[in-house]
Amino acid sequence: MTALREFQYYEARLRYSTSAFLCFRSVRAFFYMLSGFGWIFYLICPCGFPFYLIFGIIGSMKVLLYLEGKSVLEKSGIGRALQHQMHALDLAGIPYTTDVLGDYDVIHINTYGPRSLLLLHAAKRGNKKVIMHGHSTKEDFENSFIGSNLFAPLFGKYLTHMYKKADFIITPSEYSKQLIQSYGVTTPMVAVSNGIDLPKYKKDARKEEVFKKYFKIEEGQKVVVCAGLYFRRKGIEDFVEVARRMPDVRFIWLGSINLWLIPRKIRRLVLFDHPDNVEFPGYFKGAVFQGAMSGADAFFFPSYEETEGIVVLEALASEQNVVLRDIPVYQGWVDERSAELCHNVDEFVQSLRNVLDKKVDKREAGYQVAKSRSIDDVADQLVEAYQTVLEM
Repeated sequence: MTALREFQYYEARLRYSTSAFLCFRSVRAFFYMLSGFGWIFYLICPCGFPFYLIFGIIGSMKVLLYLEGKSVLEKSGIGRALQHQMHALDLAGIPYTTDVLGDYDVIHINTYGPRSLLLLHAAKRGNKKVIMHGHSTKEDFENSFIGSNLFAPLFGKYLTHMYKKADFIITPSEYSKQLIQSYGVTTPMVAVSNGIDLPKYKKDARKEEVFKKYFKIEEGQKVVVCAGLYFRRKGIEDFVEVARRMPDVRFIWLGSINLWLIPRKIRRLVLFDHPDNVEFPGYFKGAVFQGAMSGADAFFFPSYEETEGIVVLEALASEQNVVLRDIPVYQGWVDERSAELCHNVDEFVQSLRNVLDKKVDKREAGYQVAKSRSIDDVADQLVEAYQTVLEM
């Protein structure tokens, strides 16, 4: 049995074992699973068995796009990036499937968990071409989960191993490309934006009404929104401090994560250590989220580290005034003409005041930035990347 076929065999066993656990949800079922080899698979994939996968054809090439741990990552930028990839492949006329048990020539891996690593090694032993998607870096792992700073150096070495083992790397920005190369990775690499579905985020009065009705926003009330996981890296502490200095404005943070995965200080900040004008209502998608992006008075994203920032593209595509921290990832595509770029809390407060008082309006320039990274362009670039790998 080849390495890849062996991986597929255990993947099928895992689906059976995990499905039994999810269906019965009982102590008896759990110990039944532990009685065999199912416990091994349960340990290496505690998130369950669902995945998104793409199976495409370019000429004689079949492509598998792999995501591990969908139940955790679907609310993150990586989860949304995968949706964009699927949309891009639709536009390019490339069919896809969600079955990892099929046959394929090129494997496009989006995640870095133990099963992604096993698939990478199995594919290489089976002489399959592997693309790693450079969503993650050591830098954006820091200041996230409990213990992330302690384990960041080890995680960096782990990422480096995976990136070096791949045949090709696609990463969302020139900045993330430079970071990955700084690890000593010489694997061929191209920067391709995660892209943005412009029609999906087109300003829509009906969606804005859904957002305002859900949050009971009164006429004339000023609202600032942000979106992201509850990570220190995302600037959540500065978000709360800015809100503290602007008590007349509602600040709504859209997003969520299991609170027991984040440090105690951030958990307390989300639960109760914030002023009354700050809200952490959880994760939203669809009309509420899209209505918030265009219907709020400003989008405020004080993140310290990103590999691109999909929510920034979503806000720009929504023709929203955007206030950002001035960090390297935005160099070359976001500047002072398209967004407010700040360095500290004082500057954030001043920029938001300028936007709310209508002294600043950069929405049109911001929309043009989003337009330059439309999903249509991304589709073409992805196809070029797949063709490059096929010809290697």
